Amino acid sequence: MTEVITQTPPILTGAPSDKERKYDRQLRLWAASGQAALESSHILLVNSGTGTVGIETLKNLVLPGIGKFTIADDAIVRDSDLGVNFFLDEDGLGKSRAQHCTELLVELNPEVQGDWFPKNGEPLSLPDVLGNEGPYTAVLYALPVHPRCELLLQEYCNQNKTPLIAVHSTGFYADFKITFPGPFPVVETHPDVTATTDLRLLSPWDELIDFARGMTKDIDSLDNHEHGHLPFVVILLHYLDVWKATHNSAYPSTYAEKVAFRKMVSEAARTDNPEGGEENFDEAVAAVLKTVSPPSLPGDVKEVFAYEHDSPIRSSFWIIADAVKEFYEKHGCLPLPGGLPDMKAQSSVYIQLQNIYKRKARRDAAEVFESVRRASGGDAIDPAEVDLFCKNAAFVKLINPKNNDPERLLEVADEELANDEMAKEGIMPPSLFPIYLALRATAYTPSVETSFPEDILKDMMTLVPQLGDQEPYAHERYEQAAQEVIRGASGELHNVSAVMGGMVAQEMIKIITKQYIPINNTCIFDGIGSRCQVLRL
Repeated sequence: MTEVITQTPPILTGAPSDKERKYDRQLRLWAASGQAALESSHILLVNSGTGTVGIETLKNLVLPGIGKFTIADDAIVRDSDLGVNFFLDEDGLGKSRAQHCTELLVELNPEVQGDWFPKNGEPLSLPDVLGNEGPYTAVLYALPVHPRCELLLQEYCNQNKTPLIAVHSTGFYADFKITFPGPFPVVETHPDVTATTDLRLLSPWDELIDFARGMTKDIDSLDNHEHGHLPFVVILLHYLDVWKATHNSAYPSTYAEKVAFRKMVSEAARTDNPEGGEENFDEAVAAVLKTVSPPSLPGDVKEVFAYEHDSPIRSSFWIIADAVKEFYEKHGCLPLPGGLPDMKAQSSVYIQLQNIYKRKARRDAAEVFESVRRASGGDAIDPAEVDLFCKNAAFVKLINPKNNDPERLLEVADEELANDEMAKEGIMPPSLFPIYLALRATAYTPSVETSFPEDILKDMMTLVPQLGDQEPYAHERYEQAAQEVIRGASGELHNVSAVMGGMVAQEMIKIITKQYIPINNTCIFDGIGSRCQVLRL
């Protein structure tokens, strides 16, 4: 009875708090730990140009409850701003755009603090904003900007290990780029629930073996109720033993063998069960191909294990990762997550089986924790952090950025030009790379109203020289992108910037909470075709 009680959720003794009611839906997504990370964050927005997309991004961060934001923007509100920025009105004309947007943004969520610069008519000093107001959790800036401003932000973020996000919205086109200052690990990647099942049917431990054999020792003598309520894990373990007895102690490994094994299990179901068939055997048959497999090491986890540290000082993530790697090398498998899918079984039996898996998961996590304690710096790591890592060990993700690499841009250009050849045959949609190049070519130009498509196309070819060798079809698409950027005249369409602001905020929440997997590098949005493409540039 004690064991059952320890696995039962606590009884709710009171009504949800105001905060729980307010943030109910998002708490289901990133839990209290993610919400706490949001509430302790401080976001800097360096705004420029029309200034809409940056404010739309902040809106989508203020609503879920970041702690604080700061806007650095030396623009004054003009009539032309009112039609493209929802957070500006006539009362702000002639006033600081940063101040007016801040005052309206904090009205959305009184728990969020907002600040702005410059104040009192002083000129904007970005070094002062970076040096005196931080540290910032993440920095966002809107293009176009002066190259010196961009360089200053990059230097700050590199020194302070702060993620940097650049966003550019012009007409129907937009893109954003995330620059991580180094490898960005994510433990809570939230994979699909169906992918997390790890039953270890081909490497069972003694307690699980004894439990399964105890239930199936006289399987043919069980009454219909008991036979129809055997958990499918027990069914599969039993018939795996039967299979091994006639196959030189080998498990089914090939597809043909698994099909034959599945047929064996299917034929063992009783057809005369008065309860209307045996759903548990149906579950067992359906689970064969997915669960009758030896433990394997996912590619993302291999990347984590193989990563070479540049610094002798390691974070808790890397200390735990090394301990999990040691566990894998010793046992040939990752720590057991301990979860058990729903299945047809008697409640008491299911709870027993569930506790067997949870006990094994706790033992595995305890072994990893012992390794962590032996490591330098491991004595400061919380056991709960180790438990969380072990539970998600098969799905940890390391985003290893390749930032500002000119060679990488040329490689992507070759890939996208080749993809466009297939797009002509209707095999795949055309690449959005031309949009990226058109936006990149105007990233430091305050206004393109006096430019010509030929000028921008020339700048695009400077970035990617191989464009000059392409057929007219390729040139036509790049010319179209250049023409659309000029037609936008460095201005923003509010609906496009609103969509982009939501996308950028979503990625920033992933970064702040360190949950889910943010995109690696660049996302391009085509508002004409309503399409997105992610490129690792």
